[in-house]
Amino acid sequence: MYKQTDHVQQSVCKQSTYTLRELWSKGEHRGNRSIVRVEVYSMTVDSTVTSRFAHTVMTSKALNKANSSQEIFFEVELPKTAFITNFSMVIEGQVYVGEVKEKEKAKKQYEKAVSSGQTAGLVKASGRTMEKFSVSVNIAAKSNVTFILTYEELLQRKFGKYEIQTRVKPKLPVQDFHIVTNIYEPQGIAFVDAHANFLSNELLPLVEKTVTDKKAHISFSPTIEQQRKCPGCDATQIDGDFIIKYDVNRAETLGDIQIVNGYFVHFFAPPDLPRVPKNVVFVIDRSGSMSGRKMEQTREALLSILKELHEEDYFALIQFDSEIDSWKESLTKATKENVDEAMVFVNRISARGVTNINDAVLRGVNMLLTDRQQKRLHERSVDMIILLTDGMPNSGVSAPHLIQENVRSAIGGKMSLFCLGFGDYVDYSFLDVMSKENKGLARRIYEASDATLQLQGFYEEVSSPLLSEVDLRYPDNAVDFLTTNHFAQLFNGSEIVVAGRLKDEQLDNFMVEVFGQGASPQDWNVMYPDDEYIFGDFTERLWAYLTIQQLLEKSKSGAPDEKANATAKALDMSLLYSFVTPLTSMVVTKPETEDGTDSPLIADKLTEGKEGVTHFYLMDGDPHFIIELPEKNDSLCFNINNRPGTIFNLVRDPKSGILVNGQVIGEKKISPNGEVKTYFWRFGIVHKTLGVRLEVSTKDISVFQDVTKDRSLTVTLKDSVKFVILLHKVWEKHPYHRDYLGFYTLDRHLLSNSVHGLLGQFYHGIEYEVTNLRPGAVPEKPDATMYVKGHELNVTRGWQRDFRRDVKNGENVPCWFIHYNGTGLIDGDATDYIVSGLFKTV
Repeated sequence: MYKQTDHVQQSVCKQSTYTLRELWSKGEHRGNRSIVRVEVYSMTVDSTVTSRFAHTVMTSKALNKANSSQEIFFEVELPKTAFITNFSMVIEGQVYVGEVKEKEKAKKQYEKAVSSGQTAGLVKASGRTMEKFSVSVNIAAKSNVTFILTYEELLQRKFGKYEIQTRVKPKLPVQDFHIVTNIYEPQGIAFVDAHANFLSNELLPLVEKTVTDKKAHISFSPTIEQQRKCPGCDATQIDGDFIIKYDVNRAETLGDIQIVNGYFVHFFAPPDLPRVPKNVVFVIDRSGSMSGRKMEQTREALLSILKELHEEDYFALIQFDSEIDSWKESLTKATKENVDEAMVFVNRISARGVTNINDAVLRGVNMLLTDRQQKRLHERSVDMIILLTDGMPNSGVSAPHLIQENVRSAIGGKMSLFCLGFGDYVDYSFLDVMSKENKGLARRIYEASDATLQLQGFYEEVSSPLLSEVDLRYPDNAVDFLTTNHFAQLFNGSEIVVAGRLKDEQLDNFMVEVFGQGASPQDWNVMYPDDEYIFGDFTERLWAYLTIQQLLEKSKSGAPDEKANATAKALDMSLLYSFVTPLTSMVVTKPETEDGTDSPLIADKLTEGKEGVTHFYLMDGDPHFIIELPEKNDSLCFNINNRPGTIFNLVRDPKSGILVNGQVIGEKKISPNGEVKTYFWRFGIVHKTLGVRLEVSTKDISVFQDVTKDRSLTVTLKDSVKFVILLHKVWEKHPYHRDYLGFYTLDRHLLSNSVHGLLGQFYHGIEYEVTNLRPGAVPEKPDATMYVKGHELNVTRGWQRDFRRDVKNGENVPCWFIHYNGTGLIDGDATDYIVSGLFKTV
């Protein structure tokens, strides 16, 4: 959880295997013990859960034992579903508290910090379910620091249980270590389980669990000696996830309502309801990028899913690339014979071609509508489409907003669409909006050995609908400011939650009606939690949490004024309740540094689709090369300058036969300041295995299509790589400038380890460290020392433009600029990459 650097010696040259930062965080070893310069002497995770609403406080205390000031890093991980509500530091009795601000207002502070070379972002993605919060502060010799992070979340019920996940990575044994969770559920607690992936036979008995009717207390407090991996050593066993799972008692009534301080929350998950038959169309992407392990895992998952179908269910299979093929022209009853036949079809699905999502989904919609009209399906059944794709639409109708419009119009609220985005390169936000516009939801499937289980798990989550078109109605004269109270479906093992404000705080009873297939109007008795177990205004904060989440969803789709209104309301509530959401940032001002300056740190909320650690490799401008490294929250950039007409190799993979070369062109005439600028204006792309050659210039694109103004071309080469080429149009009468092209790598994961070139060499990743920040020639562009590939380089903080999202204006990307044609960063010299022709390798 902590790292340390010696603040005085950061500019020392590095020769050993570890960087100085890494050596010091390991300590100076003498025998089997190490001298630790920073002692983390206390670490506590304290969670209070009241009616599914979890309030967690993480507290760590450390002492700088050295004789000089040191930078101490505090790192913790929290669930992606949580909102940070507070962060504070206590240093020598002085309290530094974070302030939640509108993101746009915090952005100026952030950009100022980043442009000066400081790491201003506090939150980064960490795996599939967690976010990492990290902050560093300079602590004087022999001084203490206390870090306190608070976050809140509404626990979601899945597969019949709630889960509290606490990730602990203290790095070293801690003198005072505690994980404490208190749960209070007025409905009564059905069961509680606690486990951790680091619990050995010796540690397991240390998990204490006390459960009564409505309360549970779970604690884990190993001594410093019990934490050690071996007697007397500094390695710790505590490294991983501590997970608590529980559920509540469910009476035969259809719900439970709790009222506290003028707000109510209604939990709805009736037990013992019969499952509703379903009609499901599986729409499977078989485009070239799905080849290899992804397609194998998709087939494996589909085969398992087909076995789980009930005989009263109906199903269909559609596979697509640029063409759409159906197993049968209508849905088929899931008899054993039909399932066996479908499994033969699934085993024959193979990857090829490009991606026509629009026509594939519409085929599935029409199939369900036709079967409904012809009364082939059970009247009391649920219709759904499950789309699996790994890429962006690039065949047929390819504009995401048009596809969303077509699908929404065709479905007309008559069925649910669930979207599975496979891998890092899928346009997840497009799928997320499209599914939620059609009574479904989207989920990212991570490329990993367990992708088959991820696919099966998602299907299990949505495959057992119990109720559809569920309406929970409350008297208008009793409640207002309701969260969403209409739900397309309730799945087995899940739960519906509605919250609102009472118009009369003295009200102690009111009628609630539930409508939906299989439900009838009911009258509930109101339950009152015991005051001693309530943390403050939990129902009001739960209501605010739910309301903000739902407003954020509404801000993604609908009419422009509706989206703007939802965004404005979500922002106001985020600020009022101090939640760090996608619209707000927490600004933490650190103590003044030795040079008398303070530096703000910004904690933002990550959003799905922007949170991955996908690297981007691009070339744009005159010509600027940018290597974006999200996991470092940083970028590297360099220019390549040479005479007009020069052809450079950008990407070359001898094993897959992929080659990309680019030719530069000069401006129409030399500018008055004598500067000669060059830009890429022509690319040659080769796939030797497929026998494909593609020439793209500012004038035209051979094979595919003509270029139009501000148009981008997506090039997907089967089984290998995906590029985007952007055309920048310049006023044709401009005295100096010409049209030029930008080149962006979106997907390169199937290229071999032999790939190289000016861009290709960075597809393997790049390790570097920046130290010794100092004033540069321009005040807003400081210099620093970079250690990379065995070289010590002088680099400068600057900005380059990324035009992926905004072709006209671009977005500023802060980066470390490597001078002299990238010397020291690129392998060899820039002239080593010059080739003799657009399709040549030498």
